[in-house]
Amino acid sequence: MRRLVVMVAAFFFAVAVGGVASAADTLEAVKKKGVLVAGVKDSTPGFGFVDEKTREIVGYDVDFVKAIARKLGVKLELKPVTSASRMPQLTEGNIDIIAATMTRTPERAKQIDFSNTYFFTGQKFIVKKGTVRSLADLDGKRIGTAKGSTSEQNARKALPKATILSFDDYPQALLALHQGKVFAVTTDESILANLLSKAPNRDRYEIPDIQISDEPYGLGVRKGDRNFVAFVNRTLVEMEKSGEAKKIFNKWFGPASQAPLKRNFTITAGK
Repeated sequence: MRRLVVMVAAFFFAVAVGGVASAADTLEAVKKKGVLVAGVKDSTPGFGFVDEKTREIVGYDVDFVKAIARKLGVKLELKPVTSASRMPQLTEGNIDIIAATMTRTPERAKQIDFSNTYFFTGQKFIVKKGTVRSLADLDGKRIGTAKGSTSEQNARKALPKATILSFDDYPQALLALHQGKVFAVTTDESILANLLSKAPNRDRYEIPDIQISDEPYGLGVRKGDRNFVAFVNRTLVEMEKSGEAKKIFNKWFGPASQAPLKRNFTITAGK
């Protein structure tokens, strides 16, 4: 019996050590296979979406992982993910990094590790013009957002009497707004601005100056992946110092874009 207990304990110890080693070796594993597999969204304007001409996924998040892949000297493979699927895809080993409008939260940090903040925004709403002046005007209404997102959680907390309807992605939520199935759509202002800029009847809608949360985005890696997250953070800081990070921001959200936003943050070495 004692021998059996020892063997079982040894087995679980080996599994635990193997798991830690696996997480810590992602940087070397990516270099060895010559490919960085990044989980990105393919239906979130500005961050990750399919270009109508090239049929390729493009956006702010994509440009950041492209830069990381170049720094590593490897090819980049993009895998579409949703708010709900991105963390499982990472922990199951299907992707090496998440670049998918993911807010850094204490709850998520228990399951995965994050890079420094590479984008900062806040959660707001799209509504029909003239219908909302304060947060109270939204409570008790039907609000659309994406399932598995912090937007979903924040809306429930800020609007306890509202009915929160969760969709697979934000374009579906916006369609529900057009169809009158929801009173408002809520997520990060940067996403809302891009959604609205591409809406055919955008003049009927607005984004009131009502914010219910701060949303700092981080790139996600597997828990305990210290070497990889350190490499990613160094790359982000280098991109900030060289001006590449600002250039990417201006490309997708600056004056020349359809949804101009102010860049109100700086990537720094600390978290």
